[in-house]
Amino acid sequence: MAFKRPPFFSGQAPALDSLAFRLAGAAEATRLVCAGKSLPDALVAACQTLKTDNSSRAAIQDIAYNTMRKLGTARFLTSSLVKKSIETDIVKYLLFCALALLIPDGSVPRYSPFTVVNQAVTAANTIRHAQKAKGLINAVLRNYLRTQEVLLEKVASNDEAKWNYPQWWIDNVKTHYPNQWQSILEAGNRTPPLTLRVNTRRISPEDYLKHLQQAHISADIIGPYAVRLASPIPVDRIPGFQEGLVSVQDKAAQLAAPLLGLKDGMQVLDACAAPGGKSAHMLELADIALTALDSGKKRLSMIHENLDRLGLHARVLHGDATQSDWWDGTLYDCILADVPCSASGVIRRHPDIRWLRKPEDAQQLASYAKSILDNLWVKLKPGGKFLLATCSIWPEESEEQAVFFAFKPDAHRLDASGQLLPSFNGLNDHDGLFYALFRKSI
Repeated sequence: MAFKRPPFFSGQAPALDSLAFRLAGAAEATRLVCAGKSLPDALVAACQTLKTDNSSRAAIQDIAYNTMRKLGTARFLTSSLVKKSIETDIVKYLLFCALALLIPDGSVPRYSPFTVVNQAVTAANTIRHAQKAKGLINAVLRNYLRTQEVLLEKVASNDEAKWNYPQWWIDNVKTHYPNQWQSILEAGNRTPPLTLRVNTRRISPEDYLKHLQQAHISADIIGPYAVRLASPIPVDRIPGFQEGLVSVQDKAAQLAAPLLGLKDGMQVLDACAAPGGKSAHMLELADIALTALDSGKKRLSMIHENLDRLGLHARVLHGDATQSDWWDGTLYDCILADVPCSASGVIRRHPDIRWLRKPEDAQQLASYAKSILDNLWVKLKPGGKFLLATCSIWPEESEEQAVFFAFKPDAHRLDASGQLLPSFNGLNDHDGLFYALFRKSI
């Protein structure tokens, strides 16, 4: 007989549109992340457990992402305010989520302090095995509000609590970027903008901006193809999205396709292609014969969906880029190798990564990436261009990888972007990506 998990709530659940329900869902998602799940997977699991609707799911996601960005502070405050061990895990994570909503961050508070305290207590009173802790939650949150100024001064003296990263991460950034480490950490804690890539086969960025203005949506042009919305909106409300006028893509990621200097008729390989954003951009820039390769079978559907929406075509293959069983012997004019990495440069979009990664992950991923690069290089035509791309800021995955690759006797490194550090300033509002461009000797 299959094990049946007990219901999450004891008795009647809070209303789906209540903050209590949303805090409960975010607490469960946070618990799952701290147990090792990625935040997207944790949210799916939590929302299935709680049986959410679309509106409550979006609100739970918002609170969970906010908690991930403030988890160091929330942990520190909880340990400062609770002098004994918390017996029930979900109570601890409920405190984390509530405190994260109460911690000031310079933005307009999502909810009033009274509402957060009241609804956190209501959530505890309805969650199975958490009812006895409702008095504790009420006391802790009210105590935080009474002593907030003193507590936040203590936060400033603790690196993990102040910056909201594991100590090893902070130390790594300080070591590799001694002059920029504070801005890098700060950028990773910002809520990312919604940046669009304009399909210039269909419309210019200037004309698309007029579409947005007509829809009363404020935006700026921040690159040759990049339009950044002043405030994020759901994808289904983006004018022209379903018609293929634009795609969602960070400004830094939009640099990849132009670096290759694509021309009509070229044979091009996009390795590790899912979800297909860079593949689509390459097809928007030139009439090429594109092969999009990815090892994740389920992720291939994302490539197809992106291309279909844009009215573009590519040969989409399932295959491991470290192997050659997918290869038909075609030599490519250009290869984009967007290799797996720690994703340390896209923390603002994936705030859970900092809590899930281990110090040794970057070196292990770099070793795997090297296998991909070596295998793909032999598939490039003499005179062809090869672009190494990562969304990492760790040198072992980026610059050190490129330096090692340049030792190949037939590899000549060309001028390219190098390391882009995460930034949120004006036109330089982008994630932290790395590019190294090579040409193969004739």
